[in-house]
Amino acid sequence: MKRILLIALIILVPFVLLDLFFGGHGEFPWSGIPGFFALFGLIGCVAIILISKWLGHHWLQHKEDYYERNDGDR
Repeated sequence: MKRILLIALIILVPFVLLDLFFGGHGEFPWSGIPGFFALFGLIGCVAIILISKWLGHHWLQHKEDYYERNDGDR
């Protein structure tokens, strides 16, 4: 796992440096903030993961005795 993280950081650093030198040519005010879209993407991915875990836990998962319990449906 540490190896994958190291490879990801090695790939990420040149893109952040390129963004510092060549970024800021967008139409929006936040386009000029260095690393904005990388941070925005990171926050978006983390939000998707957290929301899907919450949704799966509270909506999709059932208790272990879901099929064995007697709810009075008979």
